[in-house]
Amino acid sequence: MKPMPENLKYAASHEWSSLEDGNLVKVGITDFAQSELGDIMYINLPEVGRVVAREEQLAVVESVKTASDLFSPVSGTVVAVNEAVQDEPELVNDDAFGTWLFCIKADDPAELDLLMDAGAYLEMIDL
Repeated sequence: MKPMPENLKYAASHEWSSLEDGNLVKVGITDFAQSELGDIMYINLPEVGRVVAREEQLAVVESVKTASDLFSPVSGTVVAVNEAVQDEPELVNDDAFGTWLFCIKADDPAELDLLMDAGAYLEMIDL
């Protein structure tokens, strides 16, 4: 498994989040999640403009093994999706922490404080 970036926040549902300019939150899945899923075949991303609540299901990653729901780390509005992963979902397998899936304009970026840091996430996945 690749090293866990210390600057990210982690959800128990295996998404990572990065607070960008002001209240923009980039979201992807962890390296642990992609390794557990296996070869990713398809990613169903949310619609730009969709308003979501924290912990609301908004995307799906499908692999050769299973399908896994992705959840929003914050309440807000989806402002961008990474179109490249729809054509090349294997990008997530190649570099999970370097491949974001969607961006949310957070209503309250402080909601990220409810997520885990890298140490707590590693403890949760028992590594």
